[in-house]
Amino acid sequence: MKRRMEQPSLARGRHTLRVDGRPRRATIAALALVLAAVLAAPFMAQAADQSSSASPDASPVARGEYLARAGDCIACHTAQGGKPFAGGLKFDTPIGAIYSTNITPDANTGIGKWSYDDFAKAVRQGVRPNGETLYPAMPYPSYARLSDDDTKALHAYFMRGVTPVQAQNRAEDIAWPLSMRWPLSIWRALFAPKVQAFDGAHYNDAIVARGAYLVQGPGHCGACHTPRARTMQELALTELEGDDFLAGGSPVDGWVPSNLRGNLRTGLGAWSEDAIVQFLKSGRNLHTAAFGGMTDVVQHSTQHMSDADLLAIARYLKTLPSSDPKETQYAYDPAAAHALQSGDASARGAAVYRDNCMACHRSDGRGYTRVFPALGGNPVAQDKDPTSLIHVLLTGNTLEGTQSAPSSFAMPPFGWRLSDEEVADVSTFVRASWGNAAAPVSAAEVAKIRKTVAVSTPALPPGASLAR
Repeated sequence: MKRRMEQPSLARGRHTLRVDGRPRRATIAALALVLAAVLAAPFMAQAADQSSSASPDASPVARGEYLARAGDCIACHTAQGGKPFAGGLKFDTPIGAIYSTNITPDANTGIGKWSYDDFAKAVRQGVRPNGETLYPAMPYPSYARLSDDDTKALHAYFMRGVTPVQAQNRAEDIAWPLSMRWPLSIWRALFAPKVQAFDGAHYNDAIVARGAYLVQGPGHCGACHTPRARTMQELALTELEGDDFLAGGSPVDGWVPSNLRGNLRTGLGAWSEDAIVQFLKSGRNLHTAAFGGMTDVVQHSTQHMSDADLLAIARYLKTLPSSDPKETQYAYDPAAAHALQSGDASARGAAVYRDNCMACHRSDGRGYTRVFPALGGNPVAQDKDPTSLIHVLLTGNTLEGTQSAPSSFAMPPFGWRLSDEEVADVSTFVRASWGNAAAPVSAAEVAKIRKTVAVSTPALPPGASLAR
């Protein structure tokens, strides 16, 4: 358990399922497909002007490139080992597979013949030039808030700043009648907002307004971090629509998109603005380190954003109240540390923790800052849903280096050597120690998650044995 138990995603959900280090927005696409099956049988000085750009004087192409970074467009529109934006990334869904499309300016296989109006309609309304509705793996409900200037800048970048790639789009691997797209147009009419310019007048602080624009629009954080209704739409697209906004999403590819509101234990209530900025910039801070889907978000997107925009995001997130007013403030409790230090490992899971986790996360559960995250007070360790904690124990993960924190650290997988009961025991120990107060984990919960993730066995030299 050599590393972090935290934030599968922060400020970008981006929708994101990820496999082999690449994000996959399969869950949102899957939800839309299931719905289809049912139906078919620097920041601006004025708060009201929140156009995104690296600087006010940047060219449209440069501004568009920055916005594409902020939206992490490359994550979904680039296949593993493929050329940037050429599409082909597979999204597995319960009823078949879909593939991301080529959005390079190639005239025959990409979007090179699209006019600005074609582009804007696809991005902000989810409608192709031929009238077909896009699967909401494309987060057009969020992009509906993009300003005209930002949409024009994105169009300029994709037409003039991206290298054309001739790569045919792949058809969906979905059997008829589930492959019909017309039911998606009904979903879009019911649940996708009309294109409307972001109105920053609600916010008294221009920095907060800028952050709100980035989170609600280009960043489309709610696509993963907001729970969804049975009809698969986000329960809220802004904080003005209710406390469900950014209150944490459903499991995505074995990770639970985290709560980005002010919850004192399971959200960002204990995080300062600086801690949020540090996390978005480096993938690590005093509280945690990125893993799962958030690793790619930091790699491809947030580490490249300006300090001013990261601060704006942090300041806006800190305005969101807790979604659970009954949640108490975390307070460190040294009892578990004292027991381990005295040789007492009688508590459930304590011996497993001592033998597998303590070298990196320490007996006091405080880890090593910016290397191995603290477990005491960790939001993921205390989440009502232990999925992410179990997942990282089973499969391990790698904290990738960034521009501001170039070192890379790895947590090895433990699924190959720990039984379901042992994983449940150590998860329970972590969730109940050092002041954490989360419910215990059962072996059945671990077994269920183990079936959905890839648990690898480390390679050993000839003659070596994995016998314990």
